[in-house]
Amino acid sequence: MDILSNLKYAKGAKKNRKRVARGEGSGHGGQATRGMNGQKSRSGAKFKAWFEGGQMPLQRRIPKFGFTNIFKTEYQVVNLNALQRIANENALDNKTLTLEDLKKFGLISSVNKPVKILGKGELKAKLSVQANAFSKSAQQKIEAAGGSITKI
Repeated sequence: MDILSNLKYAKGAKKNRKRVARGEGSGHGGQATRGMNGQKSRSGAKFKAWFEGGQMPLQRRIPKFGFTNIFKTEYQVVNLNALQRIANENALDNKTLTLEDLKKFGLISSVNKPVKILGKGELKAKLSVQANAFSKSAQQKIEAAGGSITKI
């Protein structure tokens, strides 16, 4: 008959807490489960998780790739579809677009940085475009529409 006062845990369900470093009688005195000697056996021992015991660390062993070219030219990019949109909105035809115009229409952020015209999209307006660089497809599409390019 199971009465609440007679209930007990099943055998092996409850284990005693391991009392480390509480004398030899606990079975975990002496080195207190820290092993023999070494940094990790001492009190106050701490080192980074990636420390490899003085071995050359992984982040210094692996090879480094690539480099950063400090002379690289960063272009401001303008696509032909943006030029066509500006031409439609402002009725530009047979006009010359300078860097100042591109800045005024919000296509570039600065007049002092080089601008490259790329050939994404179609151009129907006859425009004369001034920029620092042109892609081949942009040059062909501008000239096919009757416009011209001028490299600055």
